[in-house]
Amino acid sequence: MTFRKYLVLAGITIFSTAGDSLLARGMKDTGGISLHHLSGLLLVILNPWVVLGILCLLTFFSCYMSALSWADLTYVLPATSLGYVLVAFIGRIGFHEVISPTRWVGIMMIAAGVGFAAAGPTVTPSRHQSVSKEPSPQAISQEISS
Repeated sequence: MTFRKYLVLAGITIFSTAGDSLLARGMKDTGGISLHHLSGLLLVILNPWVVLGILCLLTFFSCYMSALSWADLTYVLPATSLGYVLVAFIGRIGFHEVISPTRWVGIMMIAAGVGFAAAGPTVTPSRHQSVSKEPSPQAISQEISS
């Protein structure tokens, strides 16, 4: 895997974590909102923390789509799960949230699962060969004559 691909995976983790954290900060400042009051929902978008969170999540989504263009979903999705571990630390340190021991065990299990998934191939070998392989002229002529 190239350095550029590692950067994309790092971008997924960093931007999803930052986006979720900034969005949480903005929503805590705003207070409770309801989908029944559309005007209140639209006013939330004026909060600078929410705006920054949305921008980070849009950047995350761009990195995510890029990663899915060259790797399997079963490889990329566990890489995004590392963000859950970072969000837990930010929640504990930055937002002073209380995290139970059971939740910490679950978070460590996620981290271990990310390690197992990262050890495998990024692309299913048979899928990668069939996608990248161009049809031969004989196959095209056989298909046309059929």
